[in-house]
Amino acid sequence: MANNIKKEKKIFVCNNCGTQHLQWMGFCHYCKERNTIAEQVLSQKNKRSSEASYIEIEDISIADEFRIDANDINFNTVLGGGIVPGSVTLLGGDPGIGKSTLMLQIGISINRDVLYVSGEESLNQIKLRYKRLKIDKNKNCYLSTDSSTGAIINNIDKLKPELVIIDSIQTVKSDYTDHAPGTIVQIKDSAYDFIEYAKKTSIPFIIIGHVTKEGVIAGPKILEHMVDTVLQFEGDRNQVYRILRAQKNRFGSTMELTIYEMTNEKMLQVRNLSNILTLNKTNNLSGSSIAVNLEGTKFFMVEVQALVSTAVFGVPQRVANGLDNKRLNMLLAVLEKKLDIILSNKDIFINITGGIKISDPAIDLAIISSVISSHMDIPIKSGFCFAGEVGLSGEVRPALSVENRIMEAQKLGYETIFVSQYSKMNKKKYLIEVIKINKISDIIDYVFP
Repeated sequence: MANNIKKEKKIFVCNNCGTQHLQWMGFCHYCKERNTIAEQVLSQKNKRSSEASYIEIEDISIADEFRIDANDINFNTVLGGGIVPGSVTLLGGDPGIGKSTLMLQIGISINRDVLYVSGEESLNQIKLRYKRLKIDKNKNCYLSTDSSTGAIINNIDKLKPELVIIDSIQTVKSDYTDHAPGTIVQIKDSAYDFIEYAKKTSIPFIIIGHVTKEGVIAGPKILEHMVDTVLQFEGDRNQVYRILRAQKNRFGSTMELTIYEMTNEKMLQVRNLSNILTLNKTNNLSGSSIAVNLEGTKFFMVEVQALVSTAVFGVPQRVANGLDNKRLNMLLAVLEKKLDIILSNKDIFINITGGIKISDPAIDLAIISSVISSHMDIPIKSGFCFAGEVGLSGEVRPALSVENRIMEAQKLGYETIFVSQYSKMNKKKYLIEVIKINKISDIIDYVFP
């Protein structure tokens, strides 16, 4: 008797890049990553419809860009001006960092109909958090604990909300896949269901995702490629400040970041980053300097702390928190070469206060100054700040948008700012003293006379 049972079709998919393979292997031929190939069973009982849908490009009408106001200036800024209709945003962060609190806070305060889907908490638990937030509800916020993508989409069809929040993608199960929730296949297929629905209906989705112990979003790397925006919520749970930054954004800059203050009740928006990141700007302590930093479109002051001490063990330590360790090693090599300061037998620690990560090269001058200050044990004068990039020859190169940096330092009451001699600026009188320097040896003359 013939066997009419159809065998399930299996494919092997790379979790990092999504490349399909005919059989399992130890590494992906496309992205070269090891141990990323996972088996995926294609179910025969459920198949997505594949109806033809197309339109002539000339028939597409483009209206003025419209974005939904999240009623949160910080969140709007990171997204590039608000929530784009039909967009899918992925929010990741460590457990307990405040992802659910921030999303519920936005869901309640936004002046729109919102569907908040939680697969991790009961309705009573969400209501307790709602009471703790003490926010006046502007519009309807509906709650659901459904975990099936089909049930969630049915609820959306009935309610017609203007924003959907999924908490979290690891708890959702696609109707087209038989795997358990939280598996790689389920995460990808569930996300695909929501993305497909969002594009058809122009209803935006914000999806919360877990992170691994390495700090990256759990699940296949292709998940980050599928969504429009990837936001990362960072910070120490033992501290009150949380950093929200965009790692990917199809509708805005990826250089934007913002800071929240986590209180016992809710997330407070921090408007002035400089006051948060330069708490010790008036203390005459050695090894501390102030830099004018640029992130995206924001200019703000950050405090750079350095500690130079005699190495106890054979190999000196080089530790950088909030800064690329390779760049620190480069600056130390320039410092030792051009100023004859022996650092090869010293432990050197650099810390950017506030827990943020800095990529602006204009912070170089502040790092050099703080290392010299700690090495000589001489504090930098209160009211001094720095904005300049250091080259391999020890020259001080001009910082981008130097005039805006000068105005930011002047606005915050700093007395002197050190910039590159090659900085191009209008010849106008600043209230703050602007000192142009050519090479890092000039720092010794001006800052440590």
